[in-house]
Amino acid sequence: MTAQDREVDGVEDVLALFARQPDEPDEGSGGRPDTERAASGPRAAGDREPKTDPGPDAASPKPAAGTRRHRATPWAEARAIAARSGRSAATAPATADAPARTRRVPLEQALGHVLAEPLAALTDLPSFDTSAMDGWAVSGPGPWSVRSDQTDEPAAPAAPTDTTDAPTPGILAGHAAAIPLPDGTAVRIATGARIPPDATAVVRSEHARTDSTGHLHAERAVVQGQDIRPRAQECRSGDRLLPAGAVVTPAVLGLAAAAGYDELLTARRPTVDVLVLGDELLVRGLPHDGLIRDALGPMIAPWLRALGADVIDTRRVADDARALFRAITESEADLILTTGGTAAGPVDHVHPVLARAGAELLVDGVAVRPGHPMLLARLASGRHLVGLPGNPLAAVSGLLTLAEPLLRTLGGRVPQPAYHAPVRDEVHGHPYDTRLVPFVHRDDRLVPLRYNGPAMLRGIAVADGLAVVPPGGARQGDELEVLDLPWAAWADASASTDDGCFT
Repeated sequence: MTAQDREVDGVEDVLALFARQPDEPDEGSGGRPDTERAASGPRAAGDREPKTDPGPDAASPKPAAGTRRHRATPWAEARAIAARSGRSAATAPATADAPARTRRVPLEQALGHVLAEPLAALTDLPSFDTSAMDGWAVSGPGPWSVRSDQTDEPAAPAAPTDTTDAPTPGILAGHAAAIPLPDGTAVRIATGARIPPDATAVVRSEHARTDSTGHLHAERAVVQGQDIRPRAQECRSGDRLLPAGAVVTPAVLGLAAAAGYDELLTARRPTVDVLVLGDELLVRGLPHDGLIRDALGPMIAPWLRALGADVIDTRRVADDARALFRAITESEADLILTTGGTAAGPVDHVHPVLARAGAELLVDGVAVRPGHPMLLARLASGRHLVGLPGNPLAAVSGLLTLAEPLLRTLGGRVPQPAYHAPVRDEVHGHPYDTRLVPFVHRDDRLVPLRYNGPAMLRGIAVADGLAVVPPGGARQGDELEVLDLPWAAWADASASTDDGCFT
C-alpha cells in the first residue's frame, strides 16, 4: 500500500491533492453527515475571491446559497480570534446577564477549577524546624545521654538494645515547643515533630543503638543538620507558589492546604448549552430508513467538560428555524454550541437565525480540513456561539479550533505551550488548507492514523491527538504542531491500535 493510499480517504481528498477544490463535497453541507449533503453544487475554482483579510473581529454576512463566499479564515488566525474573544468576555464587567467570573470556593469543592489569582504562601513551609525521620534529636557530638522525656533527667540505664524496640517517650508531632536540648544529650523524636532548641542533628532509629549505661551511639557519621527540615526550606511566607490560571489538581489542593488556605479564589467555569441539530438523527438502535445514529450528542458534552466547561444541557433541536431561534436566544449559557447546519443547505438554519438574532460573525468558515464550515459568533447579549459541522471528525476539528481556545481564555486557564514532534510517515495535505490528522505517539514520533475522513471516528477514538499538517502536506521527519487530546494520558499506552488504524 502506498503512502497516498494509506493517508487519503475518499475520491474527493485524492482530487484535492492535484486540483483546487474550494468547497469539498465532503463538507459542503456544513456538517450534514455524508448521506445527507446539501443539494447545492460546488463553486468553480475560478470563483474564489482575492485573499483579503477582513480583520479578526469583522462581521461576515452570510450570502445566500449559490453565491460566492468570502475567504475562509486561516486556521491559526481562527484560533487566535477565539482566544481573544474569550479573554475579552472574561474581563468584561459583571452585569445581571453576565455574573462575576470569579468566586471563592472551599478547598473540598475546588478540584478541577482554575486559580483566579496567584497562590501565595500564607506561612513558611515548614513553619518551624522539623524532624524528617523517626529517630533521635541529638546535641553536639556523641555518645549522648538519653532523655526519656522533656525533663533534664537522663533515662535509667538499660541493657544494650536495638533502638527500634519499645521506643521511650519523646517529642511527638503536633506537640508544643520542646525545651532546649543540652550538649551531649539525645531525645527520641517523631517524623514531623518540632526540633528542640540547640539540637544539631537527627539520628535515624536504625542508625543508632543504646548501651547498658543508657548512652546513645551513632553507627554512622553524624553531619550537623542531617535529617532536619529547616524552617522555610520549601518556601517563605508571601512566596508565589502557582500562577493565576493554574488548574486545581489534587496536588494543588494539598499544597494550598499546607500553605494555609481554607478556600481559593477561582475562575467561574464557563457554561455551555449543546444544541444537536437534525431530523435524521436517532438516539437509540440501528440506522434505518435514512436515519442515522447521533454520534455527537454522547461525545460533545464530556469533551467540553474535559476542556473545563460546565455543560448545562444537551438538547436535540429539529430542523426548524423558529425552534433554533428560541433555543439560541433563550439560552443563558456563556457558550452555545451547535452541531450541523452551518452551510447553505435547505435546512441549514444557523446563519439565518444568527442574522435574525443580531449576532456578529467573528469567524465564518476556517481554512482547515476537516471542519471547513465551522463558525464563531458573538450574540447581542455578549454570549458566544460556536457552530460545528455535523460530521463527527469535522466537529472534533471545530472543538479544538474554536471551542477550546474560547473556553480556555473564558475560564482563565493558562495556555499550554505549543510543541512540535517529527512525523514518522509522509502525510498528504490539502493544497490550500491546514489538515488536522489523528495520530498516536510511537518512539517519539507521530504516527498518522488511517481513518481520518470527516465522518469517521475510528481514528480519533484511539488517537493521542491531532497533528497540524500545513497546506501541501508533510514529509517523513517533518516537525508538526501537536494538539493533544485532553484525556490522552488516561489511555493505557499498551492498548492495541494495530487492527488497521495505522497508515
